[in-house]
Amino acid sequence: MKKIYLLLYYMFAKYLPMQPFPGYKLFYKLRYFLVKRIILECGKNVIVKNKCYFGNGSKLKVGDYSQIGQNSRISGPVTLGSHIMMGPDVVIMAVTHDISDMTKPMVDPSNPSIENPIFIGNNVWIGTRVIILPGVSVGSNSVIGSGAVVTKSFPENSVIGGVPAKLIKKRE
Repeated sequence: MKKIYLLLYYMFAKYLPMQPFPGYKLFYKLRYFLVKRIILECGKNVIVKNKCYFGNGSKLKVGDYSQIGQNSRISGPVTLGSHIMMGPDVVIMAVTHDISDMTKPMVDPSNPSIENPIFIGNNVWIGTRVIILPGVSVGSNSVIGSGAVVTKSFPENSVIGGVPAKLIKKRE
């Protein structure tokens, strides 16, 4: 049955318009209905904007009242807490390739993928076009500025930004 939901999502529901298009609430509900049956864990009232990609969703957890931003791409074991606000074009990649063996071409199919889980706490704002790389943890109540490339973990109440991302200030 999951394959049918995946098919419906990727062939049809993924492309339905979002706010302010008339009927957008119905389209949000339809995407939520499908995504709830696709991903590993899906909280209450999750909003999935259009054109989001998350593979087969088998390793994605999303908390209550969170939003997955338009045209976002999420791969590998990722946990998004509750009340996440995400801008468009966000990339969250928990999968990378082993580059330690210089004798194997990186494109070699026998070169294994490495999964390093990503955890985003509760009440986090992820700005437009943020990239979050494998193994990163971002604490609750944090803000990630638009265009940031997050290569390391940050504690809760952090405001981070830049390439690579650094702590700009603490939220009080």
